[in-house]
Amino acid sequence: QVQLVESGGGLVQPGGSLRLSCAASRNIFSINDMGWYRQAPGKQRELVAAVTSGGTTNYADSVKGRFAISRDNAKNTVYLQMNSLKPEDTAIYYCNARNIYRSALEYWGQGTQVTVSS
Repeated sequence: QVQLVESGGGLVQPGGSLRLSCAASRNIFSINDMGWYRQAPGKQRELVAAVTSGGTTNYADSVKGRFAISRDNAKNTVYLQMNSLKPEDTAIYYCNARNIYRSALEYWGQGTQVTVSS
């Protein structure tokens, strides 16, 4: 069993920055793709950013150039740096780990609220 604990959410003004953290209970990066998802009110959950076990990153078009996903293997932690935040970024953000060999083996964090408002 893998535990994912998220932190770093909060209230920020448009144009501001925030960094989310996802701490894993063990080193899983070698066999798991890691991702950040978000779900806004009235919308389905969507993939925001991901980093594969091999280190390849990808982003939703809506956040390209503004968000950056990274990982610290020594700390078993994945980060999401969020810059130039917009009100439409407001959502609950979730950390996800997916086994690269068995996609059904998946873990989720508890979610952290990000609110972008004046």
